[in-house]
Amino acid sequence: MCLSFFIVKPPVNADLHCHSTVSDGLLSPAEVVARAHANQVELLALTDHDETGGLAEARAAAAAVGLPFVNGAELSVSWGDQSVHIVGLGLDTENAELAAGLAQVRSGRDGRARRMAEALDRIGIHGVYEGALRYVGNPALVGRAHIARYLVEIRVARDVSNVFEHYLVRGKPGFVEHEWARLEDAVRWIHAAGGVAVIAHPGRTRLSKAELTRLFDTFKDLGGEAIEVVSGSQAGESALEFARVARRYGFLASRGSDFHGPQESMVDLGRAEILAPDLTPVWSRLV
Repeated sequence: MCLSFFIVKPPVNADLHCHSTVSDGLLSPAEVVARAHANQVELLALTDHDETGGLAEARAAAAAVGLPFVNGAELSVSWGDQSVHIVGLGLDTENAELAAGLAQVRSGRDGRARRMAEALDRIGIHGVYEGALRYVGNPALVGRAHIARYLVEIRVARDVSNVFEHYLVRGKPGFVEHEWARLEDAVRWIHAAGGVAVIAHPGRTRLSKAELTRLFDTFKDLGGEAIEVVSGSQAGESALEFARVARRYGFLASRGSDFHGPQESMVDLGRAEILAPDLTPVWSRLV
């Protein structure tokens, strides 16, 4: 009798979406790497918002512990009257086109934060901009998370999630309109830097199903390659829906915690659910 044996490779514990103090995370790039290593992450990408300034520190820390590392960034994009995020993975941080594009996007963040603070001041919540600065690790990246942490500090809300829900999203008193990068520009910058473009946490957007379909169609036409099927910042059942999207469009599948810090993020580094085994993981293009 002839027996056949099949070797089944265990899934890679890849975490390709997380943040440090260089954008709106609570841990330094080196601390993010140390926590990922302690959590047995096998492939890590640091993806700070519109910024690559933490990658050298993270890469050095990863090399010191033998953790394979991928350069990344999360780009802010305007899509209609909504914002979406596109992660770039495998980036050449010396690429001039990417650097100029990210600098352009960052340049509007301070003004946006000041307008949000002014809006909150009008409803009796004072000193928000100055308070948010205490939580900022990178002065070029004052964001909603920093404002939210200050509002929790002064007990306007019980936690960061509650702040977003009641103050900082569309229709709430601290929300302000802002123009980010265009989708075609973000994808072009990522590709110019030799990277792979990934739609981040599609289940967290406020887009309708029809709007999401248009986003996927346009992204595919622009040469976008991947989608976050698994994200720590979208509901678990979303993974089934976006696995179907990946299969339909032929997208590579990505996985990330969207970790910002202990006690603040829904999912810790390396603890997101695994990808369905029939999907082609984005890291097959990266390592």
